[in-house]
Amino acid sequence: MSGVQQIEIKQDEADQRLDRWFKRRFPMLGHGRLEKLLRTGQIRLDGKRAKASDRVEAGQVVRIPPLGETGDRPEQPPRRPRAPDDRWAMTLRKAVLYKDEDVLVIDKPAGLAVQGGTGLSSSVDDLLEALQFDAKERPRLVHRLDRDTSGVLALARNAKAAQRLTESFRHRDTRKIYWAVVVGVPEVRGGRIDAPLQKGGARGAERVQVDEEGKRAVTEFAVIEKAGKKAAWLALMPVTGRTHQLRAHCVALGTPILGDGKYAGAAAFLAKESLSRQLHLHAQRLRIPHPRGKGWIDVTAPLPEHMRKTWSFFGFAAKPERDPFADLDS
Repeated sequence: MSGVQQIEIKQDEADQRLDRWFKRRFPMLGHGRLEKLLRTGQIRLDGKRAKASDRVEAGQVVRIPPLGETGDRPEQPPRRPRAPDDRWAMTLRKAVLYKDEDVLVIDKPAGLAVQGGTGLSSSVDDLLEALQFDAKERPRLVHRLDRDTSGVLALARNAKAAQRLTESFRHRDTRKIYWAVVVGVPEVRGGRIDAPLQKGGARGAERVQVDEEGKRAVTEFAVIEKAGKKAAWLALMPVTGRTHQLRAHCVALGTPILGDGKYAGAAAFLAKESLSRQLHLHAQRLRIPHPRGKGWIDVTAPLPEHMRKTWSFFGFAAKPERDPFADLDS
């Protein structure tokens, strides 16, 4: 390819990361070269500078600079996501909690990333075609969960639903409730954590931490049950949606989430107890306005196996006696 190209994103290429679009269109273009072209502004999305993580939408135009021999290979059609018989794809198809013509809600298993990245062989983003079912379009991601967090994940089944659901998350018209087991017991039964978060650390080992120079982050929390002074079951409701917000806020509270070695090291484990070392954080409930104005979608996800065993170990009840955040609605 010797000259500049302007390529329009097709409908079946929409809702994916820009770097993944390049990988499918120009498989011979290395990641390092792509990053350099993005960093120097030679690649543009609708005339603006772009990042590898930007998500492309149908109708957008990508400016492609001359790629030399790298681009001599004929343009490849978009790579099809992993086949539905992939083990993760089969798991996801069996994990549907809610489905209508506009919305699909799944119970994402712990250990599966929502979006791909370095060192990851699979993600929900890779497997969206397996969740298409009878829809005309592939489903689209409208929010995220950490790789090691299980639970409720909503997807849009068409472009219009994606726009409206995304707006609901952006404008905080949703209610997301997480369950967690933490090491230790908070000094108070509940309240609000209002602590700004800032990302730091070397590339590949980034962490967020409380920093007055960071972005505002707010989490409501409530202690549901205690296991002596060893551990507690918390309900967490993020008001904002910062990266790793709940994990960093639990550390700030003095009670790290059980299994969260990334943020608390050895303090995140109960060494004398035979408990799973997996992260004990679960997106238990999502309540969101239906994109067509048909009331509310209210979905809950059962605890994953490793957390069920911990519930049994501590003798926690199956569910709270009442909604710990009910008073916030009044």
